[in-house]
Amino acid sequence: MKFALNLIGGIAVVLAIVGMFLPLLPTTPFLLLASACFARGSTKLHNWLLSNRLFGEYIRNYEQGRGIPLRGKVVALAMLWASIGYSAYSVGSTALIALLVSIAIGVTIYLCVFVPTLRTA
Repeated sequence: MKFALNLIGGIAVVLAIVGMFLPLLPTTPFLLLASACFARGSTKLHNWLLSNRLFGEYIRNYEQGRGIPLRGKVVALAMLWASIGYSAYSVGSTALIALLVSIAIGVTIYLCVFVPTLRTA
């Protein structure tokens, strides 16, 4: 089981890195997935992720309940709605469009209501 968690976490890190360069691939969800998998699969990998100079602080702030910076929320929501809009435009099924929009609304509510906005000093 630990091997599977570490494998999924590793794949999530790779996808997060790719997402830093591809506008429609989200980075944050993959980093959070990797952190959750590593926390249960490997203390060493989890500590590596938390001490990473690029995204360690971001993950630590989220895991410790301090939240996400306002800029991060705005970028995440803009990318979310742009990708949902493009996807809704591309698919012809009303049911799929309703599902996509429902997911986007759920994520938007989660980010705006349940995830604190990190205030920088």
